[in-house]
Amino acid sequence: MKVVVSGGGTGGHIYPALALIKEMKRINNDVEILYVGTEKGLESEIVTREQIPFKSIPITGFKRSISLENLKTVYRFLSGTRKMKSLLREFKPDVVIGTGGYVCGPVVYAAAKLKIPTVVHEQNSVPGLTNKFLSKYVDKVAICFEEAKHFFPSQKVVLTGNPRASEVMNVDASAGRRSLSLNENQKTVLIVGGSRGARPINEAFLTIIGKLKHKSYQIVYVTGAVHYDRIMEQMNKHDHPRNVTIKPFIHNMPEVLGAVDLIVARAGATTLAEITALGLPSILIPSPYVTNNHQEKNAQSLAKNNAAIVLKETEMSGDRLLEEIDQVLTSEEKWMQMSTSSKELGLPNAAKHLYDVLDELTKNGS
Repeated sequence: MKVVVSGGGTGGHIYPALALIKEMKRINNDVEILYVGTEKGLESEIVTREQIPFKSIPITGFKRSISLENLKTVYRFLSGTRKMKSLLREFKPDVVIGTGGYVCGPVVYAAAKLKIPTVVHEQNSVPGLTNKFLSKYVDKVAICFEEAKHFFPSQKVVLTGNPRASEVMNVDASAGRRSLSLNENQKTVLIVGGSRGARPINEAFLTIIGKLKHKSYQIVYVTGAVHYDRIMEQMNKHDHPRNVTIKPFIHNMPEVLGAVDLIVARAGATTLAEITALGLPSILIPSPYVTNNHQEKNAQSLAKNNAAIVLKETEMSGDRLLEEIDQVLTSEEKWMQMSTSSKELGLPNAAKHLYDVLDELTKNGS
């Protein structure tokens, strides 16, 4: 099988694509992959580091306001589509999949026009402009949240989940505990604001340092690299609680997720896929700075099923956050109920499900 994969802009589009590629190679040794992204995007660095064949096209996203720059974007889209048609004729893929980001526009559109089977994968509960546009032309739309279904043609939609979820299954939780020197006899809460951290979460955390040493559970706090020095400077002014571990970044996140009992985090699609695959209770603080406020809508999809507690930034304080953590970790009944609900929402075999969609399309010739 020959597959073109495209996705870019953010890790939320790239890492599911990489998880899918990994699963395809596990199932089929003969699969041949070509990844198409942008030269300056995050994907060019991440994908090439994984030694996956990579091609780039020049493309930018549309501005949401009226702008002359959008005329340039239309030109780049048409130019990128022409380039992709040439590249697709040369590579001759059996199927093309886009996992999000504006680079998928010309890639998947060109494939559809060439009658090559096509799929788009939507990670969020509210889709972006590119996937809504492409849904008119593709053969299948793979979704991760039931809430996304009504945005797309119903006959094309298939619920697969996020391939990234597959990567947290069967992790070595004991290795996660050892990497952070955690006490395996204590409940553990992981607080993380994303790879770059989140200032509001950091500020809330600093207000409750003095109260943490009295807790029966332990805390792993990930500040984000850019905030680490400032947080540690503040910590050094206090009596650093022995049950608090502070890190700028965690590289073995799947192992650590398997080792904790509760997570406080943003509500990105990849994060939610991982925690529901593990059945991990969560306190979600959606970022208000994302398109269509999709993180809050992602978070509410868990909250309405009693798998998560949602705190808006505007409602959050250190004391409120600590109160919610206490309620989950000091009540075995509440923790178990949230864990069970979280696991019921999880789709841990998402990568295999998505592979099956691609495989079926190649057998049917779309």
